[in-house]
Amino acid sequence: MARQETLAAVDLGSNSFHLEIGRVLERQIYPLDAVREVVRLGGGLTAEKRIDRATQAAALQALAKFAERLRGFPRQGVRAVGTNALRVAKNAGQFLREARAVLGFPIEVISGREEARLIYLGVAHALPVSARRRLVVDVGGGSTEFIIGTGLEPQLTESLYMGCLSYSLRFFPDGKVDKPRMKAAELAARQELAGIVHAYRATGWEDAVGSSGTARSLESILRENGFAAEGLTREGLERLRALLIKHERADPDRVAGLRANRAPVLPGGLAILTAVFDGLGIEAMKVSEGALRHGVLYDLLGRVEHRDMREVTVAQFMRRYHVDAPHAERLKALALTVYDALTPGAEREEDADRQMLEWAARLAEIGLSIEHAQYHKHSAYVLSNADMPGFSRMEQARLARLVLAHRGKLRKMQDAGLDGADWKLVFALRTAALILRSRSDARLPFLRVAADAGGFAIDLPQSWLDDNPLSAAALESETDHWKSIGMKLALSALSDKKVSVLQQVR
Repeated sequence: MARQETLAAVDLGSNSFHLEIGRVLERQIYPLDAVREVVRLGGGLTAEKRIDRATQAAALQALAKFAERLRGFPRQGVRAVGTNALRVAKNAGQFLREARAVLGFPIEVISGREEARLIYLGVAHALPVSARRRLVVDVGGGSTEFIIGTGLEPQLTESLYMGCLSYSLRFFPDGKVDKPRMKAAELAARQELAGIVHAYRATGWEDAVGSSGTARSLESILRENGFAAEGLTREGLERLRALLIKHERADPDRVAGLRANRAPVLPGGLAILTAVFDGLGIEAMKVSEGALRHGVLYDLLGRVEHRDMREVTVAQFMRRYHVDAPHAERLKALALTVYDALTPGAEREEDADRQMLEWAARLAEIGLSIEHAQYHKHSAYVLSNADMPGFSRMEQARLARLVLAHRGKLRKMQDAGLDGADWKLVFALRTAALILRSRSDARLPFLRVAADAGGFAIDLPQSWLDDNPLSAAALESETDHWKSIGMKLALSALSDKKVSVLQQVR
């Protein structure tokens, strides 16, 4: 992959959209430009969990501004991620298609725990190097992430469905702040926290750190009002709580340091952080400039420099599920050989489809550790539902689809969301699995493959088919599987003489 001197991260948050551009110098990223648009995507969620059209229009308008700034950036130099609002929206798929067309780059919806990992990565790079264990709390628009880690490594990650925007809309819909409403919001946050308090307190930390807009805004308000010299304190939050209740709202004209665009979501954010301080027994919290978008930049830098967290996760899954590594390597090599033959002249290092095929081949048999019968279904289930650091939700879903499709009937995949490129990957993986059915190191036969709009073709030596009747029968059945979904698979037997001629041509 070509070396990138400039990288960009796009964060489609539930409250705000962010574009962060950084310059890479000796594995460090230095800020070049930043754009923030208050969209309140989470505020546009209807009772049916659909993003309304007005909010979608505002979001697309914001992304059009980002697209202008990103003109000229290569595909591998930009990563865009969506968070809680897009995790819960039922019409996220439709919106993301329009959003991608406007932005000009793919948009990945990441899981809550993946969001937590990336937040920690951004915060850790923004803080001085330290061996002390840190608790990072990030109150976003629709979710709050909790991470305990040391250095650059997160050890415990969690994401809870409570955010400054969602709680402000739920408990302070008209902006009015009073004791009953504040208590109700804090109680709801404490109930959300209840499931993680024991594990986090048992793990412990030495420093507590807040990140993102809520923490930075609260720090500014506490400092401007003389409630805290720096960071966040329990006493400072209590004094601000009393001030909001006294004024009956978050009023920028009466609360020093409160920006007008932060006022509508401040009560919900304050209630959540107050509950966090109480529930986890925190007295003081530092505030970091690092956030999700910065973590996305550093994660992207790792991918560009071949230090991809997804690769680490694949290797961990292979160990965890006791995958037969030599066979997985054979399967990967043959599947990639088939794919390369179908895509001559493609840039291998920057081919995301090829990378996905490699991972699918290596993880195809993780389900064998559960049950041999229908193991591909167990593999697909694990890949669909497990926490896979580095992978977006869409990448996990695609990986699961490919693994599910690599054996058995293809008819089950017709409504699974496979596109044109996916069928090529399915063909490569199925072909490799059939030819390697003996799971041995035996020399592979001469193999020629081709593809057109109607399907695929496989040419194999007649002598190999005669010597491997089980595989030959499976390949014959394979033509019926492709026919069942309206695609052809032509299987041809080559004479030894023809094979000799073709090998000489190669």
